[in-house]
Amino acid sequence: MKPPVGPVDGTPAVSVCLHVLKKRADFVRASSARRQGTPGIHLQARKRPEGEAEGIRVGYTCSKKVGNAVARNRAKRRLREVSRAVLPEMGLDGWDYVLVGRKDVTATLPFDTLIADLRRALKKVHA
Repeated sequence: MKPPVGPVDGTPAVSVCLHVLKKRADFVRASSARRQGTPGIHLQARKRPEGEAEGIRVGYTCSKKVGNAVARNRAKRRLREVSRAVLPEMGLDGWDYVLVGRKDVTATLPFDTLIADLRRALKKVHA
C-alpha cells in the first residue's frame, strides 16, 4: 500500500512526526515552564536544552476532574487529533508540549473551536 501523498507535488501528507511524551519527568518539566489557558485546552510548553532530544514532543493528560474513564479517554482522543492537525505547522522543533483536558469542555466543544484554541495558545506561548 502506498503512503498518502500531498495534493500537488507528491510529498508525503504527514511530514512531521510527533513524538509522544511518556515519562513523568518530562511532564513535570513542561508544567513548570510556559503555560497558556484557553476555554477548551490548557497548554504547557517548554523549549528543551540543546542535545536533549530532537523534533516536536507532545503529551496529553486529563485528570479525574474531566469525568469518568469514558470522558477522559474521549477528551484525550480529541486532544491527539487537534495536535496532529496543528502542531506540524505551528509547533517548533526542540519544544515539548503538554495538552491538558478541561472539565466538561474538551470532550464536548466543537472540533474547529479546539483547533482555534490550540492555535491561539501556541501563538501566545511562542511570543
